[in-house]
Amino acid sequence: MQVLIGAVLMLAIAVSAASAETVYVSNEQDNTLSVIDGTSLTVVATIPVGRRPRGIGLSTDRQKLYVAVGDDNRIDVVDLKTHKVGGSLPSGDDPELFAVHPDGRRLFVANENDNLVSVLDIPERRIITEVEVGVEPEGMGVSPDGRFVVNTSETTSMLHVIDAETLELVDNVLVDTRPRVAQISADNRQIWVSSELRGSVSVFDAATREPLAKIGFEIPGVPRELVQAVGIQLTADGSRAYVALGPANRVAEVDAKTFKVQRMYLVGQRVWHIALSPDGSRLYSANGNSGDVSVIDLKEKEVLKSIGVGRSPWGVVVAP
Repeated sequence: MQVLIGAVLMLAIAVSAASAETVYVSNEQDNTLSVIDGTSLTVVATIPVGRRPRGIGLSTDRQKLYVAVGDDNRIDVVDLKTHKVGGSLPSGDDPELFAVHPDGRRLFVANENDNLVSVLDIPERRIITEVEVGVEPEGMGVSPDGRFVVNTSETTSMLHVIDAETLELVDNVLVDTRPRVAQISADNRQIWVSSELRGSVSVFDAATREPLAKIGFEIPGVPRELVQAVGIQLTADGSRAYVALGPANRVAEVDAKTFKVQRMYLVGQRVWHIALSPDGSRLYSANGNSGDVSVIDLKEKEVLKSIGVGRSPWGVVVAP
């Protein structure tokens, strides 16, 4: 009996530890961040930030959270110990998404209204340079090895590749209509780009920029025009990709080797962005029109819970 009780306690501790993450969600209309405890799956704090927060990302030391506040044309810096804005970084006009470079010193920011990617020196709180890209830049991704950065421009329908050392634009690649997000695989070999209006994801060879695959999504009973690919998350082991499908209210699970859609998860309304837990066991989705976050258990292949947050949740990240 004691052995059985001990085993149960060990299991409970393991489950608790695996769910100890903290989830941060940007609420675009409320000018706040919601803080969700990964164990209780409840909102435990609300952090006021600047106007129209969208893209959010962790610092490399996991001590700070960067928040793009589009209507204030800056990046707010939130101290994760105090849950307060401790300062800000400059950006261009209407920052939307950004990528934190692995060196921890630089931030690459897509500024939607001025067609530029700003490169920020974080410790010095200044813009190092600006790289001209296409019209309405949005998606930003950085390779895990830190060698290159990618950006998508919505109106130009292009993927732009920037050398992270020289900070020069080295390539432009046509993609499907209105690309929203670009992600680079953990092995630095692939670039995944979502297309909102085509409802597709294109996969490119990172070295040659040659197309490797194009993934489409069909959902019985859902009109084709409502299937709009937005957020993308790639697993660290390279086995799976997850794609937020906007007003289709679904997150697709894709086999990243065969590029075949494996299943769909029904989540809240107008899912924007998604984030994996550090151990890869959960996926969190920010659902803009229903004002909630869906929690997907990836081991059990089911949606665990819906958590109400603020108005128009947009970005989501998970901290260990």
